Amino acid sequence: MKYRNMEDCINDLEQHGHLIRVKEQVDPNLEMAAIHMKVHEAKGPALLFENVKGSRFKAVSNLFGTVERSKFMFRDTLEGVQRVMAVRDDPMKALKTPLKHISTGLAAWQALPKQKSISLPVSAQEIQISDLPLIKHWPMDGGAFVTLPQVYSEDPDKPGIMNSNLGMYRVQLSGNDYEMNKEIGLHYQIHRGIGIHQAKAVKKGEPLKVSIFIGGPPAHTLSAVMPLPEGLSEMTFAGLLAGRRFRYSYRDGYCISNDADFVITGEIYPGETKPEGPFGDHLGYYSLTHEFPLMRVHKVYAKPNAIWPFTVVGRPPQEDTAFGDLIHEITGDAIKQEIPGVKEVHAVDAAGVHPLLFAIGSERYTPYTDVKQPTELLTIANRILGTGQLSLAKYLFITAEDKQPLDTHREVEFLTYMLERIDLQRDIHFYTHTTIDTLDYSGTGLNSGSKVVMAAYGDKIRELCREVPEALKNVRGYENAQLIMPGIVSVQATAFTSYEHTAREMQEFAAALQEHGGLETCPMIIVCDDSAFMSANLNNFLWATFTRSNPSHDMYGVNSSYAHKHWGCDQVIIDARVKPHQAPPLVADPSVEKGIERFFAKGASLESIKL
Repeated sequence: MKYRNMEDCINDLEQHGHLIRVKEQVDPNLEMAAIHMKVHEAKGPALLFENVKGSRFKAVSNLFGTVERSKFMFRDTLEGVQRVMAVRDDPMKALKTPLKHISTGLAAWQALPKQKSISLPVSAQEIQISDLPLIKHWPMDGGAFVTLPQVYSEDPDKPGIMNSNLGMYRVQLSGNDYEMNKEIGLHYQIHRGIGIHQAKAVKKGEPLKVSIFIGGPPAHTLSAVMPLPEGLSEMTFAGLLAGRRFRYSYRDGYCISNDADFVITGEIYPGETKPEGPFGDHLGYYSLTHEFPLMRVHKVYAKPNAIWPFTVVGRPPQEDTAFGDLIHEITGDAIKQEIPGVKEVHAVDAAGVHPLLFAIGSERYTPYTDVKQPTELLTIANRILGTGQLSLAKYLFITAEDKQPLDTHREVEFLTYMLERIDLQRDIHFYTHTTIDTLDYSGTGLNSGSKVVMAAYGDKIRELCREVPEALKNVRGYENAQLIMPGIVSVQATAFTSYEHTAREMQEFAAALQEHGGLETCPMIIVCDDSAFMSANLNNFLWATFTRSNPSHDMYGVNSSYAHKHWGCDQVIIDARVKPHQAPPLVADPSVEKGIERFFAKGASLESIKL
């Protein structure tokens, strides 16, 4: 099925049982997001909200809630797109087997954007920001946000659609100091495509024209988040995946997506910023209020019967998890071709994606020595941490297969393999005073923190404990020791106060453990606020440990020492307690949770959803 617009998609999903209409009036202030999360957690269908309080427009969510539904939507184009992506990653394939790739080249040519002289139907009516479904997701959010925008900008030095950038950067529509209908906020980092365009516009001393497309064929939404190979534009990819060329026109000097449901146009002026946020984000915490670019609104358009798509982000898994799985499905082995020696890289979703990477590489540097140790793996680790979004990671666990296959998505097996083999005196490598994710508040400042590589290769050097060692049951001030998984134990401590105090505290804790002994089978100890929560399931451990710690500041060790500027230990201790400078976690409003029960009651629109 090749959709011309969002309405085509919704009708197709409904016809095949993948969508439910919510007919009751629903409040965009917290209720819509709460309903979405309940349905997503239940692996339920897409939702079409037909009666949004305060707006005449319908809204749809959970379109990409499962990989199966996404693959259904792109069932007629996905295979062709995968072929094109394979050729783009390795152009030599096309030269070696030209007949095989004729259709691929034809598909790419047919996907080139198509300019039209008029921008109907999206420009059929001019509206205001206040007419939109102003959806607020979490109680402490600064206002209403666009969560599935396609933010379009052109290179000031080389204008035109083939030198444009289409990215998904969150957009704040209301709240804070924004003047309703005249100003909105854009949250993006300077290294992103639009940031590069803005830097060029600033150098020229002129504003950057920006168009924000919302809706249209779902392929357009996905194209805004795709990590595309060099030479393949987001607009071409949108046409490939939609099976229909991206249609656009210009109005008042702004690019207009003719198939979008809504378009917001405006300008970013040099040096103009306003406080943006807070916003409940994908790490499971609020990203706090910071200065970000201000966009002065020019005009807002909506097509007849326009439908507002949205998603909700929060502690994973959420809908963006399925986004990531679909991207992996499309790009296939792109990372293996980009980084020689890499077999697999897994950005662990349960840990908020960016904080934690598991990787499998090659180890071919020491075939003639008796000692197996990480060597090539360290070279590969540097490449991984210098590549695109992977550079935002704080923790990288990397190993190589040796006598048995590995899968980074089998987290317990992968960590077990590593912990059985890692030499903690040799195989921990820090990067200090570097950059981390802007949304991660575990570091020393905005975008500032550290990284650590934990590499393991060779024969097994230890058995792992499968119950809590006695030594961890008898240290004053540390209680309720719980086994998380083989080789990893959590202990509960008093609340964190300061790094100065914690340095002394951890030194005393490590000394007590060394004196007790008997920890040979327990290479990793997690200090936390609530060890019952930490050990309740693997996802709790992955989320709390790696979102609440900064490697350089929160890693300690039993029998730790420095040798030639290299730090090592016998057992690693990670302080995963909540720190005062960290952002608050996302907590739903109990009254809202209670209030939305009416949508799932007998006779209501969502009674078929099994919660």
